Parts: sequence; structure tokens; C-alpha cells
Amino acid sequence: MLGMLAAPLALTAAAAPEGIAVPQAAMRLPPWAPGCLDIHHIATGRGNATFVLMPDGTSLLIDAGSTNDTLDVSAAPKPNADRRPGEWIGRYVRRHLRAADRDALDYLLVTHMHPDHLGDVDDASPPSTQGPYQLSGVTDVAEMLPIGVLVDRGFPSYDFPSAPSGRYASNYLAFVRSRMQHGQAVERIRAGSDKQLVLRGHHAPGSPTPFSIRNIAANGEVWDGHGDRTRSMFPPLEKLAGSDYPNENVCSIALRLSLGKFSYFTAGDLTSYTYDGDMPWRDVLTAAARAAGPASVATADHHGMFDGLSGDVVRALRPQAWVIPSWHIAHPDMLQLERMFSERLYPGPREVYATSLMRENYLANKRLASKMRSSDGHVVIRVAPDGAAFSIFVTDNSDENDTIKLISKHIA
Repeated sequence: MLGMLAAPLALTAAAAPEGIAVPQAAMRLPPWAPGCLDIHHIATGRGNATFVLMPDGTSLLIDAGSTNDTLDVSAAPKPNADRRPGEWIGRYVRRHLRAADRDALDYLLVTHMHPDHLGDVDDASPPSTQGPYQLSGVTDVAEMLPIGVLVDRGFPSYDFPSAPSGRYASNYLAFVRSRMQHGQAVERIRAGSDKQLVLRGHHAPGSPTPFSIRNIAANGEVWDGHGDRTRSMFPPLEKLAGSDYPNENVCSIALRLSLGKFSYFTAGDLTSYTYDGDMPWRDVLTAAARAAGPASVATADHHGMFDGLSGDVVRALRPQAWVIPSWHIAHPDMLQLERMFSERLYPGPREVYATSLMRENYLANKRLASKMRSSDGHVVIRVAPDGAAFSIFVTDNSDENDTIKLISKHIA
């Protein structure tokens, strides 16, 4: 059921869920506390990265993108270009892990193998000190923080639907091989499971509220709502021309995080576009959204691009807040914004946030973009221990001070 939505509030202690105080002098994001669920959409202007701190201090980083796109088509790097995006992500994660007395990531999950989700490399990318690969995105994070388990969609063979190509892919595979040689854990995502990404018990959560992460979809396999069972969306590859094989985007991993009444849905670059009905099996996103059910907060997957949210996806998820992981001139598309705001698709108020919206996109989509709550900054979802309420913080991404720009309070 869609919860109640309050207007954005002043920066006071009353603006946060019970038990979380907002410091009125520094106006910085208060640290995570045991029992809370934090979801940080990190805004580097260079790709996707979402850091999750679970109720017991277990940590998960979903993607660590780093693109080499030029400033005419891509947002400026944030906080600045003095460090690589992966370094900024690693520093952000390390800073927020301190609240849980942790100095390592439990999980790093790569939704699919594209540079804006795992890191691009070129001749200027420095070599790792830990293996025969270069540093960018995921590998930058791994250079800075121990990673308990690396999870992706392809391990161990990476041959479905076909072997990945490109320098960024070769670099990532070299990183995976190095982890294996050092005895470090790498796992293939288990679509349908809620037992792969689990609490590690670092802290007593302080609340009996049930928490889970369900692997909703991966490689075209979508949870059917019963146990760990899935159904396949893709036809047999032998029935397809090579040019029609599923691409990386439609093979993306989708997750649902749940704490009590609160739920969160994210799905990498899953799309709903079917080439105007010619290939209906490519609409994995609608199937995943329906399997996940209504969400309190959802990401506009594939960065809010033209082929992302269908009307059926929006109807199925109907969140109180959308977060657009944006960084490119094409993020988001006007029709995607129309759907996110449309009360024809689902009733009631909702908010839309973007991590990095280019001015050119804002001007092209001003009619709708002007309705967004925020168009630049880290978007942090903080869920109260009982899962009954959550707050959305937007923090300044121009430095590392975690200065609060906006708070909005919600009932799950």
C-alpha cells in the first residue's frame, strides 16, 4: 500500500525518523545507527554506485561505475577530477562504514558488465598493486577496501549469452581471476534466492523487524514469487540470430530490499523496450517489477532512458520516491519523467530525485524536470528500525562533508 508523504521539512531533528537526530549546527548527515537501513545513491557524475548499510552493519556496494565520457555529453566529475570516480566511491564507502566500526565491504555486486557500472579503462588507468589489471571503478574500490564476496551475473564462465568484449570487460575478468588466485570469494548471482545476500551479524540490529534481500532477476531469469523458483524470459539462443541475442542491459541483476513495511527496488539497466512488440521477451523489467511488487522507493532503471520504465513497470512499483541514477546528457528521457509523475498510472504524491542532471537535459525537459525534488547530489534513503518510516536526504556532492541539502520524511 502506498504510504503517506509529507512535504520536505526544515533541517531539524523532527525531520528524521524516530531515534535519528539531525545536528542543527553542522547540518551533516547523521551517522548510521544499528537497526537502520541506509541506501546511498552516490553521485559522482560518472556512473552508478549504490552503497547499502544493513540493520546489523552488513554492507553491500551495488556497482561502481566510472566512464571516460567527455564533458559535452557527461556531467562533470564530482566532487572534482582530482581523483578517479572509483576512488571517490571507495572514500565515500569507507567514510560511512566507520559508523558500523567496519573497514571492509561484505559484498560488492556488479549488475552487468558496462563501464558506467564497473569502470572503464584506458592507457592512463594506473596498474593495480594487487594483480595484473588496471584501476577504475570496481577495481579502484577493491584497491582501497577488502571485499568479502564479489557477486556478478556471469561467474565463472562469462559466456552467456556470449563472451563479453571490450577493454573494460577484459580488465574486470582479469580482476576476477586475480581474486580467485588469491582465494577470495566470487559468486554468480542466484536469481530467485533470498539467501545469498544476507546479514552477517556485525551488530545487534536492535529490532526484530525482518530484513531480506531477494534476487528478483538476472540473465533473463525472473523470480516467480514462490520459494526460489524462477521463470525464463529468453527464448533458446539457437532460435535467435546472433544480432538478436540478449544484451548486457536485459541480463542485468534486479534486487528487492525489504525492512518491515519498507521496500526498495533496483535493477541495473534492465529495460522494457521490445522493438515495438517484435521481441516481447526483452521486457524483463516489467516482469521483474511485477515480481517485486509495490516499492516504497525505486530506481528509474537504465538511468531513466527511453527504453526503461514502461507504464506497466510504473503501475507495478508505484513508489513514493523515484531515484534516477543519471550522469549523461540523455538521462532522463521526457517520457520516462512523464510516467514517473503520472497519477494516471498510480494515484497519490511522489517525489523524483536525480543524482547528476546536466543543464542541457534540464532545459530540454524543463516542464517536468522543474518538478524534481533534487537534480544534483547524493540521494540517501534512511529507514527507521521498525521499517514503518523513512527519510530521504540529499547531500552535497561537491565535497566530502556530507552536508544536508534537503530532507523529506515518509511513512512506509
